[in-house]
Amino acid sequence: MTVVKHIMEKIIPTIEYNKSAIDAAKLIIEKNSGFVIILQNKKPIGIITENDYMKKIITKNKLALEVPLKDIMSYKIHSVKPSTEIENAIQKMLNNNIKRLLVFENNEIIGVVTQAGLASYLRNKLLIDSTIKKIDSSKT
Repeated sequence: MTVVKHIMEKIIPTIEYNKSAIDAAKLIIEKNSGFVIILQNKKPIGIITENDYMKKIITKNKLALEVPLKDIMSYKIHSVKPSTEIENAIQKMLNNNIKRLLVFENNEIIGVVTQAGLASYLRNKLLIDSTIKKIDSSKT
């Protein structure tokens, strides 16, 4: 059984709580990420996604330079342990209608599981399984 630690991304973009929405947007672009984790005293307290930015800044015609992160971040962080089975992580994402799960170990973020990462893993698994079946059927 594959667990989260085998497919998680280990580089997680973070930004301090006292920054502005424009700082978060720049970091999202710089890191080519769809999100950034908000830290306060080095502890994760929230998340801002591209979707949050669109809904809470652009569609409301606000100036990102003037908007503090606390006004647009989501305070609910969904997480799993590195030993969580992939199937359980997928179920948690589906149940909560989210695109990413933070991976915590000893109260520290060590990674993130994303929809894209899961899709890549599942695609590769299907291709490998299909190839093995073809090889097995050619032996008979």
